[in-house]
Amino acid sequence: MIVAMTRSLGEIGLSVKRLQMRHHRAIDAELAPLGVSLVQWDALRHLARKPEASLHDLAQLTFQTDQSFGSLAARMVERGLIERVDGPGRAVRHRLTAKGNEVQRAGEAVVERVLAGSFVALSADELARFDRLLVKLLSG
Repeated sequence: MIVAMTRSLGEIGLSVKRLQMRHHRAIDAELAPLGVSLVQWDALRHLARKPEASLHDLAQLTFQTDQSFGSLAARMVERGLIERVDGPGRAVRHRLTAKGNEVQRAGEAVVERVLAGSFVALSADELARFDRLLVKLLSG
């Protein structure tokens, strides 16, 4: 059965992007008192989840180039959020410092609060369906 769409795929795609940008702006504003941006917090989050990840892996996880993530990591080292550690061969790995771990955990609460506010208009069933649809779209 084919259901007629009331909006074009382009309009739907733009709505997805607008929601993403709303989230980014709100999260950035709420993370500011912690002294980090969403991009920096995302790097901390991925380091917490994958402490042995290479710089290249972290760049991919955070949707950055290797060069841009390297610059970001250098600034975060200077701020005491992460530290460089020797990896296998010539590889350099990064890990969270105590300060970075604290900021990451505090930021996680901020992100959850912002997203909960954003999705409050959806019932639990609607949110679960939305999640299943996103997983379906991303698996293709």
